[in-house]
Amino acid sequence: MRKASRAFLDDLLTSPSVSGYEQPAQKVVRDYIGGNAERVETDTHGNVTAILNAEGRPRVQFAGHVDQIGFLVQHIEDSGYLRISGVGGHDMAVVLGQAVSVWTATGPVTGVIARPPVHLGGHEGKLPEMHDVHVDTGLTVEQTKERIAIGDAVTYALLVRPLGDELIASPGLDDKVGTWAVIEAARLLAGDKALAAGVYSVSTVQEEIGLRGAHTSAYRIHPDVGIAVDVTWATDQPDVKAARTGEVKLGLGPVITRGPNINPVVYERLVAAAKQAKIPYQVCAAPRGTGTDANAMQLSRGGVATGLVSVPNRYMHSPVEVCHLGDLENTAKLLAAFVRRLEAGATFIP
Repeated sequence: MRKASRAFLDDLLTSPSVSGYEQPAQKVVRDYIGGNAERVETDTHGNVTAILNAEGRPRVQFAGHVDQIGFLVQHIEDSGYLRISGVGGHDMAVVLGQAVSVWTATGPVTGVIARPPVHLGGHEGKLPEMHDVHVDTGLTVEQTKERIAIGDAVTYALLVRPLGDELIASPGLDDKVGTWAVIEAARLLAGDKALAAGVYSVSTVQEEIGLRGAHTSAYRIHPDVGIAVDVTWATDQPDVKAARTGEVKLGLGPVITRGPNINPVVYERLVAAAKQAKIPYQVCAAPRGTGTDANAMQLSRGGVATGLVSVPNRYMHSPVEVCHLGDLENTAKLLAAFVRRLEAGATFIP
């Protein structure tokens, strides 16, 4: 991966972006793409849009959500311990025992999520609920009250761990890899005078709590075509059955989805672009709305021709999500190849 592109990825992954608190990561997006896009806009909701060839048609919206699951400080005990609430979907088997950062007005505070040890009895073999655990920051009561406020965002410790030569593990790969891909695609397309299409690459907000940024940005942009970039479950791990979700493996390229959430012409054009550019790809089926930004874009205004391109991901919604760097690069290349093949006046009516 290009050195500057990898630095952009690492900066994204180490910047907090709990749903509704995406501003630090969005600053990283603006700083990276600002010199390449013709225009970069941030709307009231917090979506960041990099625009190329604004007057071109068809108008294409790429959407990768920058928000990550996390927590909020819900209550501060008289003892100084913190009680938290979850933002997005959490598996309590994963939450317990994790190192976290509390993102305060004066900077991050390190803490750990804990409960009394099993030796003290009462919860052998039982998973806690979110309100049963607490965050221990090690601060005194006075320091806690001075530094930490109700509603402060909390994330897992934001680290990027290399695994082997081509894999990385990090919280928030869902879906900062999508943000990375749509913004990197804009960089690849920047300066291309042959583009017929207008390109609106959006780092969307609040996907994890209801596709909210995709709803508002799609209404504002009013695209002809909307392609969401998200992650999907990789099956190349123990105890995951391909019969349930389809076979998806890390390192074999982005996953192009088929199903009722997907416009068939967009699907066919994505496949044709991948073949022409010799980009490896995989295919999966989705029998209903996908629960991604593609769902929100498809239903915007009078309807948008939608596609979904996904990056294979192991251990989704955990602190150790795993992706393949080559899949990220090929996802961005596929988006760019799709746009380059669009002719003026292209129709997406099935």
